[in-house]
Amino acid sequence: MPQAPSVEHLEVKIAHLDQAIHELSQALYQQQMRMDAQEALIRELLERLESGDRGSASPDTQFEIPPHY
Repeated sequence: MPQAPSVEHLEVKIAHLDQAIHELSQALYQQQMRMDAQEALIRELLERLESGDRGSASPDTQFEIPPHY
């Protein structure tokens, strides 16, 4: 007949599971923070595209030779 696990064995197992849950929770939190930052960046870029803002230099004048040449 199989012997039941000891209380100490169960306490150790619970401690390991508790640590694993904590680590997974931290990883999920960090991943959510990165996703939130990426979503904010995407929204900002979409707003720029929709507003027609392409920066200070247009593509035609971006590579013009300066007048002192």
